[in-house]
Amino acid sequence: MSPLQEPLPISDFRTTRRVEFADADMGGIVHFARYLVFMETAEHEFLRSLGSDAFATREGVTIGWPRVEVSCQYLSPAHFGDVLDIHLRIARKGTSSLTYAMTISTDDRLVARGRMSAVCCIMGKGEGLESIPIPEALAQRLAASSTEGKP
Repeated sequence: MSPLQEPLPISDFRTTRRVEFADADMGGIVHFARYLVFMETAEHEFLRSLGSDAFATREGVTIGWPRVEVSCQYLSPAHFGDVLDIHLRIARKGTSSLTYAMTISTDDRLVARGRMSAVCCIMGKGEGLESIPIPEALAQRLAASSTEGKP
């Protein structure tokens, strides 16, 4: 592939999700823990859009992305039936880790801001997890955006 045909590094990704009945409490407001599920789902969709996955087996080795830190700031309630816009940005790209900054909004109203850090690891070894460098093909597609220090 010539340099002109190589894909540019990606630093952000957008997806949408409709709030389902199971996401909300009896008052129709999204339960706080569901925002973490929304953020994780956005991460998985982002990785799949790059031809990767959050959990994969390569050459007999299982590679995953366990979380090392997650935070969420709730700014405004979302409700059953709302369509959420989830915007994921790479805040930091390390040798073996990624930190995402995410915003979740509906109808141009910001409802939550979050951060999530994950480490690329070999999974299922007898001694636990072993961090490894981000696979080269994926690392080349990722670019940290200018959101370092911002949620």
